[in-house]
Amino acid sequence: MIHVIASITVKASERDAFLEIFKANVPKVLKEEGCMEYSAVVDFQTSVPIQETNVNVVTVIEKWKSFPHLEVHFTAPHMLEYKAKVEGMVEAVSLKILEDA
Repeated sequence: MIHVIASITVKASERDAFLEIFKANVPKVLKEEGCMEYSAVVDFQTSVPIQETNVNVVTVIEKWKSFPHLEVHFTAPHMLEYKAKVEGMVEAVSLKILEDA
């Protein structure tokens, strides 16, 4: 099983529009072969002193049956369309691809 954590920094003025586009794409991704989980989450504000928060970061949590399934996802037509729509909204992307320990 492959786990993906993508941290997407979006322009402050574009966060709501970005999330709307992202959420519209989720049903298409969930229909992909091998996709077990795909969702966006944002920082929950707390008083925990060691917590790092950034209201402009959207974290995407993904779970895939295998790495080949994830590779197909990267070039799926709906993902290419999604990337084109959000390109001007995104400032940075950090990606972690993980496996069970």
